[in-house]
Amino acid sequence: MLQKEISFEQGPIRPPNEARSLLMRVTRNCPWNQCRFCPVYKSRKFSLRTVEEIKQDILTVREIVDDIKALSWSLGYSGAVNDPVINAILGKGGRSDAYRSVAIWLYYGTGACFLQDADNMVMKTSDLVEVLKFLRERLPEISRVTTYSRSRSVVRKSVEALTEIRQAGLDRIHIGLETAYDPLLKFMKKGVTGAQHIEAGKRILASGMELSEYVMPGLGGEEMWREHALATAQALNQINPHFIRLRSLRVPSRVPLYESLLDGSFTMQTDDRVAAEIKLFIETLDGITSMVTSDHIMNLLEEVTGRLPGDKGKMLDVIRRYQELSDMDRLIYRLGRRGGSYGSTDDLRRDPVTYGKLKGLLQDIQAKEGMAGVERLITDMVDRYV
Repeated sequence: MLQKEISFEQGPIRPPNEARSLLMRVTRNCPWNQCRFCPVYKSRKFSLRTVEEIKQDILTVREIVDDIKALSWSLGYSGAVNDPVINAILGKGGRSDAYRSVAIWLYYGTGACFLQDADNMVMKTSDLVEVLKFLRERLPEISRVTTYSRSRSVVRKSVEALTEIRQAGLDRIHIGLETAYDPLLKFMKKGVTGAQHIEAGKRILASGMELSEYVMPGLGGEEMWREHALATAQALNQINPHFIRLRSLRVPSRVPLYESLLDGSFTMQTDDRVAAEIKLFIETLDGITSMVTSDHIMNLLEEVTGRLPGDKGKMLDVIRRYQELSDMDRLIYRLGRRGGSYGSTDDLRRDPVTYGKLKGLLQDIQAKEGMAGVERLITDMVDRYV
């Protein structure tokens, strides 16, 4: 067993669906770092890591994997990372967070690896290819490799370069599309156009990689919500990505967009208006086979998920059921969802005790602070997840 604390560098975030992936930091922070809705990286400088630095981290992970498997053998489990092995690791002090993260990755057995940080397509193709090949060679336990990137960086690479990257071992790219409406992209300082989003998506797919596109309901505010929904859906109709992931807008005080809330140049939509926006967005998606997911706690209606075109009606029905709730039940659901009690509007009737407690809480707050107090509570609850 390793006698010294051993670690490697990891970044601050990853997509929700990569929660059980091995996290390997390839670049540091974000090369653009100007998006007005994003709270991440704002006080941090972007930098490229050297190929040798990254390789050393890969070798460190290899060392940790071998150490954990040796522990498993010593405990009589033949290299398997099961409950007794993971408990022996997590219950003992002196091991780094990175070491523990590898242990958890082995325990879940996903074989997935996510390359951090925000945009690894800014690397030279040859450097990224070298890193990917080394990663796959030294860690054959990995079965899937994914990364974040920006459309603007992707369009600077040819389909041939992207194909070379895919052949070296990158399986999927996550793109923060957010919107494809050009005036909104400009207002949010996204640094890309709708046409570039479309071109980037097409190039990724042409290379043989999987594509995950993130869309941000609410980003258009009251001023541009309809144009945002329509233009974004129409762009995705041209791309047909493997995944469309919904990530609703939140504007805590630490993001640059908050200033526009204060000066009135941006008006946050209510949950009810965002539901109507998502309805229009889903209705406009046409002729594609993407998987739509709502896999984040910031989303009010996580059941808006399914594969197009067959599940379109089911997703719209989720929104319809929410919209048909009484005013009080919509409030209770919103509070329960933001507090982690509800995952579906059907939960309102499944647990009368929770329903009664939430209703009583809402009535107390309304009596003391009015509806402004209720909305303030719900906002504070959801913004803690940002």
